[in-house]
Amino acid sequence: MEAYYNCLHCKNKRVRILTKDGKRYEGVVVDVDNNNVYLRTKGNGKVKTSAFYPGNYYGGYYGYGSEILTLSLFTLLAIALI
Repeated sequence: MEAYYNCLHCKNKRVRILTKDGKRYEGVVVDVDNNNVYLRTKGNGKVKTSAFYPGNYYGGYYGYGSEILTLSLFTLLAIALI
């Protein structure tokens, strides 16, 4: 639950996220639910999901040039405002 509240506090803010497998992501937290954090990153307009919780949440809602990355809260190691 701690990861949920940390991500909720960072909603609509630019963050850097480190996952348990050592990957780093940067973007703006656009939403958080009980299982996932949704991060808007620069990309090619595709929706990506983490390996732990498949499924699409935002289907191109933010338009061309943006990407919504879905990360499982279970995989988060750290989140920091940037």
